[in-house]
Order: sequence, then structure tokens, then C-alpha cells
Amino acid sequence: MWIKLLLIALLLFIVFNLFRALFLMLKNDENQPSMSKFLGRRVWWSAIVLLLVILALQFGIITPHGRPY
Repeated sequence: MWIKLLLIALLLFIVFNLFRALFLMLKNDENQPSMSKFLGRRVWWSAIVLLLVILALQFGIITPHGRPY
């Protein structure tokens, strides 16, 4: 159960970084950090989430649903 909560929290953090990059793109303020910083952070966290899902499946922490037919 804790792995699912962790994955949901990480996915929310990824969406948060995506919207931070959007607001920076719309503001275009030179004193703020660049938009690519937040987009790069989103890519790294997405890779970490994918790696966590694969490892959780391999170790049997989470199980995929069976075939529907």
C-alpha cells in the first residue's frame, strides 16, 4: 500500500513541476529560473517512477491485473 501512495505522490509532484514550467513560460521573467529546469526535473522524476514501478513488479510488491477475457 505504501508503494502506491509513494507513486501517487511522485506523479503529483511531476504534474506540479509541469505546471510550474507552464507558468514560467507564460510569465517570461528573466529573474526566475528557466523553464527547462522544471521540465528536466519532470523527466527525471518520470524515469524514477517508471523504474520504481518496474522494480515493484519484479519483486512482487504490486501485481498487475489479469487479462479481462
